This record gives sequence, C-alpha cells and structure tokens, in this order.
Amino acid sequence: MLSKRSFLVLSAAVTITAALIISNGCGGKAEPKANASALPPPAVVVAEVVQRTVPIYSEFVGQTQANETVELRARVEGVLEKIYFKEGSFVRKGDLLFSIDKRPFEATLQTANALLAKAESDYSQSQQRTDVIQAQAAVADAKATLSKSEQDLERMVPLAKEKAVTEIELDAAVAANKSAKAISDAKIANLSNTEASVKYTIQRAAAEVSAAKARVTQAKLDLSYCSIYSPLSGLIGFKQIDEGNLVGRGDATLLATISASDPVMVDFNLSEVEFLKITSAGGRGKRDSLQFELIRSDDVVHAHTGTLKVVDRTVDPTTGTMKVEASFPNPGMYLRPGQFAKVRFAATELQNAILVPLRAIQDLQGAKTVLVVDKQNKAALRTITVGEKADKYQVVLQGLNPGDRVIVEGQQKVRPGSEVKPTTASTTQEPAQKS
Repeated sequence: MLSKRSFLVLSAAVTITAALIISNGCGGKAEPKANASALPPPAVVVAEVVQRTVPIYSEFVGQTQANETVELRARVEGVLEKIYFKEGSFVRKGDLLFSIDKRPFEATLQTANALLAKAESDYSQSQQRTDVIQAQAAVADAKATLSKSEQDLERMVPLAKEKAVTEIELDAAVAANKSAKAISDAKIANLSNTEASVKYTIQRAAAEVSAAKARVTQAKLDLSYCSIYSPLSGLIGFKQIDEGNLVGRGDATLLATISASDPVMVDFNLSEVEFLKITSAGGRGKRDSLQFELIRSDDVVHAHTGTLKVVDRTVDPTTGTMKVEASFPNPGMYLRPGQFAKVRFAATELQNAILVPLRAIQDLQGAKTVLVVDKQNKAALRTITVGEKADKYQVVLQGLNPGDRVIVEGQQKVRPGSEVKPTTASTTQEPAQKS
C-alpha cells in the first residue's frame, strides 16, 4: 500500500506530464499561423495603360459565300456511264466529270444526217426547173402557131374582098387564128402555174433542208451533252448519283455542284447609320478604299484584307439594315462557303485615347473595374468608365491615367490592398491573331 507521500509524488508527475502534452499541442497549432504570414506575394501579369490614336472598328457577323457556284445537271436522258472525279477535290475548267451512254444519240445523229442528204438532193432536183422549161417550150410553140395563123388571116382578108378565096376558107382562117390564140393563152397560163408550183416546190425543199440541218444540229448537241465538263475551276462536292443510274428522265437530274471560292464573298447586314458613315464624307471613293478584316470562327484574323463589292439598292424597313457583300482573297480556297465569321472595318479614329487591355476589365455588380498596381506593388480596385472597343483594347473615359499598371492575369489570386509580384511576361495568346 502506497504511503501518502508516494501518492502525492505520483500525482505531481502525472500533472506535469499532462501540462507538457497540452503545451506541445498548442505550440504545434501556432506554427502554421506563423508560416502563413510568411507566404510570398502572388505573381501577376500587369500591362501599362497607354495613350495613342486608335481606329474604332465596326464589327458585323457575316457568312461566307462562293464567288461562283454551278450545279451540274443531266441535259439528256440516258444511263450514267462513268464518273471521272474524286468527291471534294479541286477540278479545273474543261475537265471531264461525267459521261452518259452515247450510242442512242450517235444513231440519232446518223439518221439526221441521212435525212439531210435526202433533203439536199430533193432541193437540187427542184432547182432544175424541168417542168418550167417544158411549159416555156409549149408557150413558144403556141405563140409561133398564133403568129402563123395571124399571118394567114392577114393574107386571106384582102383576097376574100377580091373574091379570090371563098368565105369558107376565110372563116377557116379566122377560126384557126382564134384557136391558136386560145391555145397560146392556155400555154401562157400553164407556164405561170408551173412556175408558181416549181417555186413552191423549191421553197419547200429548201425548208426541208433547213429542218434537216436543225435535226442534225440538235442531234450533235444532244450527243455533246453526253460528256459533261467542268464549266469553271473550283471545288466539287459530293456526287448526287452513282454510275449505272438512269438520269435526265422528266427533269434535269442534279449530278454534283462546283464552287469557286477565290475570292470568297462574305455577306453581312450594314445598318443605315454605318452606311451613312462610310458614304457621307466622300461618296463612293471612300467606299472603294475601305479595307475589311475577316475574323474566323476560331478568332483568328484572315491573312488577307477585303474590299467592298456590292451594296444593296435599298434598306430593309423592318430591320433598318441593308445587305452588303465584301470580297476577300482566298488562296487555296481555304475558307469554304457557309462559314460564319466576323467582318470589321475602321469606321473612324479616336485621337489620344486612353487604352486598357480587355483582359484587365472585370464586371462587378454591373460596374467595370480593374485592379491597379501602385509603386509599392500593392493592388487597388478601381471603377472605370469605358467607351468604344479598339481591337484588343478598351477605351477608358474615366478612372485611369496613362502609365497606370493594371493586372491582366491572376486577378483571382489578388485581394484589394494586398501586395503582389508583378511581371510583364504574358503566357496567354492574344485574341484575333493573324493566321
């Protein structure tokens, strides 16, 4: 059994041990607090607020269109015999693309040539005018007979007065003269009818020759439609029908479509206010000198600037806009019809504008704010008033001065009033880079 003294010694030892454990535990919690206060300031990327004259761009959403688009269709009925191109490839003007079975059209052409030969033969025969020649000979013979009868009658009349011939002979001479005159008139009328008939026959034969030539021309044309060539240089799309199918029955069957997209057209709508901006200060001359930029859907600026090509004749009263088309060089037809893109041009210039990068601006409860770094490298929140956009910068009307440093990267790591470690080395690619 422990003595009272031993019990007191043991209790004191337990108390001291517990106090040491509690003291060590409290000391372990206080150490991270000291380490937290010793953390370095966060690194941020800053940019300097600049002041210079900048162009103010007007920007519109547009859609690319091909400069030329042609639908290839079957213009004759027949079996599609052969396809000579690869879908989606580049074809040149004059390349053979499709062929339709030619044999029926070759037979039609031979028939047309035979009919033409017959028509030309009939025409040549009609021009010989044999019936007219015979009729003319008959008229000449009748006139000669009439002339002889008239001479006989003239000799008979004085003889009859002298009673040298009988009245019967005189009457016979008169009758012969009348008969000869009637025959002559009949032959002359027959000649006139024959000439009219022959003239009609010649004209009809000539018409048959013309019709036969037209049939030959049509047969040659139909035969030429069996070979379908590319009417322009461009990209050809998918084939719409396979080999062995009957095409051209009932309507002109669509075979494929070709688009030429160099240059590429971009259609967009221009407000009447913007239209007045580009026309009121110089008329068409200013319009023709406008340079357009095309920003692709991946925010990369097209390498080639464009020019204004067409402005619609009227403003749509429901929208207050007018359709405009700009032309852009498109080497290799990299841009395809139907793509959406942004079109912009420098509508005006702003003198001595204070500019801040767009990346530095934050929205805070509807207000535009930036984090400004002072000379002591401490961040301060500042509210600004902004104006127009100028490419990748924002025009600042109030709140910033040239030379101020604003944070463009790392804003989420900074609290107003805290110290930062600024650097100007940006690791983010700027938007709207040239391709």
